[in-house]
Amino acid sequence: MTTYLLTDAAPLGEGRTDLLLADGVIAAMGADARARAGQDAVTIDATGLVLLPGLVDLHTHLREPGREDAETIASGTRAAALGGFTAVHAMANTTPVQDTAGVVEQVWRLGREAGWVDVHPVGAVSVGLAGEQLAELGAMADSAATVRVFSDDGKCVHDPVLMRRALEYVKAFDGVIAQHAQEPRLTEGAQMHEGVVSAEIGLRGWPAVAEEAIIARDVLLAEHVGSRLHVCHLSTAGSVEIVRWAKSRGIDVTAEATPHHLLLTDELARGYDPVFKVNPPLRTEADVEAVRAGLADGTIDIVGTDHAPHTREDKDCEWAAAAFGMTGLETALSVVQLTMVDTGRMTWADVARVLSRTPSRIGRVPDQGRPIAVGEPANLVLVDPAAVRTVVPEQQATASANSPLRGRELPGRVVATFLRGRATVLDGTPQDDPRAPRYAVGR
Repeated sequence: MTTYLLTDAAPLGEGRTDLLLADGVIAAMGADARARAGQDAVTIDATGLVLLPGLVDLHTHLREPGREDAETIASGTRAAALGGFTAVHAMANTTPVQDTAGVVEQVWRLGREAGWVDVHPVGAVSVGLAGEQLAELGAMADSAATVRVFSDDGKCVHDPVLMRRALEYVKAFDGVIAQHAQEPRLTEGAQMHEGVVSAEIGLRGWPAVAEEAIIARDVLLAEHVGSRLHVCHLSTAGSVEIVRWAKSRGIDVTAEATPHHLLLTDELARGYDPVFKVNPPLRTEADVEAVRAGLADGTIDIVGTDHAPHTREDKDCEWAAAAFGMTGLETALSVVQLTMVDTGRMTWADVARVLSRTPSRIGRVPDQGRPIAVGEPANLVLVDPAAVRTVVPEQQATASANSPLRGRELPGRVVATFLRGRATVLDGTPQDDPRAPRYAVGR
């Protein structure tokens, strides 16, 4: 394995030091790093760059098996590496559904074969995502994939009895239920956020209470059974307040926000462009502000991309017929920098917390999100915070182009990503490309 010497790096944006990456770990730091680096070590000038632990996404849709026309595990994880991720959790709404040990092991093995990031399958809560019968939770937990996160994401576990049983069941192996909070009866035929914009442009609205009612129910169920609950893609000011209240009571609940709910609003629906159609929908400016505040004060624990690739046919159509979802793996870090770091709401250490350390803890992934210290696994990302780039979806590694950020200028660029000391990205280039440079530069 190649040895790398990172010079003048700034771990978490604070101070500068040298690091030696060897044998899959951070072998040395400071003056000792240069002293121990051999002649064969590849030197990377990290001047002006921020060093973070490798990012971990608790909410990724990789589509394989079943919808390889939209994404494959190989293409999706390649995009993840370019976004600075070293681990992703692959959601269960594939075809077939990830509701058995056999299917989650298939996804896990395909992730290992691809080699870009660690892939942790998310098991379905119910058989076929139908919301009627518990899936093989225990078998998936005991499989080679060691599943610890379970979700019917894309659909809500709307039956309170089934939700209670799932919360009780996963306690046996320290699992967590990740809920897609959407009351189905309140959102039948809904197309976007219910509010002024939906009324003016004539699209059926999706009320905030449809999300909030499920979160309120589920935090009480989690308290009742003493289990772990994770709220997926929280999007309303009311949801932030409910989670804040639940945490004040000591309920074991965590929550995530997506990059698009930190940045975009329902005003974008006025052009009827389905690229802005997403589940849950883009909300109001007041909701966006509340989500940013909740992330800043720790009410919202993490950022999850909800990377949801779709084929051109599923998005290049009228709004009502279009699929819900947006891509996000390659732009997530930049959006967090734009909305949270550059505005002074968060530091780079906070970014490491919400995009690496805490998602690792929630997903029970012990070798990711680790401190940047000697002896720790070398799962790392180097970021140039001063870079500016324009989003061109067709130039991204993901197999789909349904990014809502087309043409936007975003700050930050991933310069290098290391998975257990192996460079998956150098100088912003994925390392399976024979044209890729054999070394990385700073800026």
